Amino acid sequence: MNIQNICAVFGTVMLTVTAGRTQQPLRLSLAECRERALAHSEALLQADNRLEQARLDRQLAATAALPNIAGSITGAYVLPDMDMMGMELRMRGTYMAGLSLTQPIYAGGKISAARRMARIGEEVAGEQQRMTRMDVLVEADNAYWTLVAVNGKVRMLESYAAQMDTLYSQVSGAVEAGMTLENDRLRVAAKRSEIRYQLDKARNGADLCRMSLCRIIGVGSEVRPVPTDTLFHLSAPGQLNATLETRPELRLLEQQVALGEQKIRDVRSAMLPTAGLSLGYTYYGNIKLQSMVDAGNGVFVPYSQEFRDGLGLAVVAVKVPVFHWGEGRKQVRKARYELQNAQLDLQKNTRLMSLEVEQAIRNVEDGYRLIQTAELGLRQAEENLRVMDNRHAAQMAPLTDLLDAQAQWQQAASNLIEAQTQYRIYKTAYWRSIGQLE
Repeated sequence: MNIQNICAVFGTVMLTVTAGRTQQPLRLSLAECRERALAHSEALLQADNRLEQARLDRQLAATAALPNIAGSITGAYVLPDMDMMGMELRMRGTYMAGLSLTQPIYAGGKISAARRMARIGEEVAGEQQRMTRMDVLVEADNAYWTLVAVNGKVRMLESYAAQMDTLYSQVSGAVEAGMTLENDRLRVAAKRSEIRYQLDKARNGADLCRMSLCRIIGVGSEVRPVPTDTLFHLSAPGQLNATLETRPELRLLEQQVALGEQKIRDVRSAMLPTAGLSLGYTYYGNIKLQSMVDAGNGVFVPYSQEFRDGLGLAVVAVKVPVFHWGEGRKQVRKARYELQNAQLDLQKNTRLMSLEVEQAIRNVEDGYRLIQTAELGLRQAEENLRVMDNRHAAQMAPLTDLLDAQAQWQQAASNLIEAQTQYRIYKTAYWRSIGQLE
């Protein structure tokens, strides 16, 4: 086997492997799609990390009211020796070791305000996590149902193309037999080319939707997700609830108001007295005092004394702010304005979210009615197509009427696919709008 044949065989094998890789099917239900999207979402992982950080911040804020215990060890080697009234103080290798305890007694409410703000921060992080989770589910649902819709349109266009192929064969046979004009065959050929063009566009769109879904669920672009939840059972939406109590955006706005109240307490604490207690104990050693002392009869002998001992310390400190040009009052007023802005944001966005929920409810109800209308339209189009097909076969209707009936059937089938898909998307949007998409 020469090198060209080897390359040809190798190329064929690689193309086969590549084609096999691009055709890896993955049967996927909506629940599995959601699970994969939640497990893969980087935004949700970041929200989880922010929640853990907020929990640590709350734990750190709780330690501010607890005693602070610290230990210290110090060594010193001092040269030259110091003269102390004729004596030498030698500190060569002096050491000190001690413990200290600091306990805040009163901080003007700053510690309690910080603990409340940390707890609010943890609740905010939890609501942001819920909001991110629901956004991921909305994206996954939209991508899933969009792929279902486009695949349905592809199948519908394939059926339509098959009908046109059959019709083209019939008209060609009639033209060859001299039973109809060449113009009819050209008309059918043009319509068939148009359907092929629409089919190619639908297939390209399906491939783009497939890759989008692959990105959301965290699989490679060579995977071909196959949605399994494609059967649609129409049921009335029933009574839809318009509550906002569980919506994370509303909870976040409420927490912003609560945070503004705590900020006022935190700023006011700077105007109040503070008190603290400090306790300490230090042990020192290897401090020597050397001199010459008179031992009698004019004889001087060297004398050395080493100091080793411990010292205790207790301090109570009270700090009272007296005057700083009204800075504290201005800070409190500024915090109050921030609180008023948070309250106004809550009022404004509550009304906007109520309108959003009402719109979501209306979309669901309108989507239900659109499905009923589309189903009726499809039944009528199917019946019209059947009648026109029979009349054309009996040479009782022109070709143009049959082509119009087929086009009406295609549009009706497309309308039903779009209505069913949009109804599912509307229901997801409704559950998201009331904060109950789980």
